[in-house]
Amino acid sequence: MESSRPAARINAIATAVPDSDVQATYREWARRQIADPREAKLFERMCDRAGIEHRWSILSAADARLEPGSFYARATPPGTAERMRIYATEAPALAIRAIDRLFAAQGASGCADGITHLVVASCTGFVAPGIDQIIARKCGLSDRVERVLIGFMGCYAGAVALRTARHIAQSDAAARVLVVTVELSSLHLQPAASLEPLLAMLQFGDGAAAALVSTAGEGLLLGEGLSLALEHSDAMITWTIGDSGFAMHLSGEVPARLAQALADPAVAARIGGKGGIAAIDAWAVHAGGRSILDAVQRALDLPAGALDLSRDVLRDYGNMSSGTLLFALQGTMARRPANGVALAFGPGLAMEGFRFGWSEEGDDGHVA
Repeated sequence: MESSRPAARINAIATAVPDSDVQATYREWARRQIADPREAKLFERMCDRAGIEHRWSILSAADARLEPGSFYARATPPGTAERMRIYATEAPALAIRAIDRLFAAQGASGCADGITHLVVASCTGFVAPGIDQIIARKCGLSDRVERVLIGFMGCYAGAVALRTARHIAQSDAAARVLVVTVELSSLHLQPAASLEPLLAMLQFGDGAAAALVSTAGEGLLLGEGLSLALEHSDAMITWTIGDSGFAMHLSGEVPARLAQALADPAVAARIGGKGGIAAIDAWAVHAGGRSILDAVQRALDLPAGALDLSRDVLRDYGNMSSGTLLFALQGTMARRPANGVALAFGPGLAMEGFRFGWSEEGDDGHVA
């Protein structure tokens, strides 16, 4: 980080999930679609090994139980228009829950009046006026607040949103940037008869996160950005808008391809920085799935327990796309690490991330 510029930092992170736990319900819904008994047993074994105990959805308890007439218990899947109507209402509402918690943590008076910029990341819906404008109005933000909307980047959009906030804060020392991620992945379940898509959908849940980024106070310093796009991998993760929602394709080859890329000495050296991988105190890795976390741990030869925070997020919430990394960073902040690396993976196949390190109030600091 350039010493002539103010050091941007995450001052606080707050998170929120809906009330309906749908992990068991999804397993029931998916199992009904598998005709082959052997594949059904394999699906159950894979569910048991997934490392996910809970996933949360904005769908009602009745919808989550797949009662007759509920959202997914229909002869014809809900259309994209119906799914987007729900997104337009529920996505801002869930985002506000996270933002309210963030503001409450800043003191009784809140911090809405001091926000200068709003950066929102979401890929599970579209609405105009944009979700950024809806959130700004519901939060009571000034109409002079500058807004950025990061859409359809998928699981690494949280890293991109935080890096964008870093650039804003470094260019304006008075900036107080509100970063918001909100995803309603449960709106996009698709009927499927084969294992690969059913196992891919098994990973995803709904969630929102809000972070405050500025150049003042204590917090997690945002350092150098990390980006990597893998050649000949663009078909491995796709997210396509269809007539019945957004269809996710997540190839089972992703973990192996990712491990191969990260094991490259040049890539590992770039991630590790001057001190190398062994000198990294903390890791905040997008909980894309158990096999993804295992691949990262194996390829970078990380010690046992290095990804425990990410595994905890996966266990309790599943993969919430762009917000998942912020859930892991929230736990990381409580440990105040001297240095660390945040990594997320998504369509491309690509990696986005950044270095971080703890800074006390009044410390301009830098990230090694």
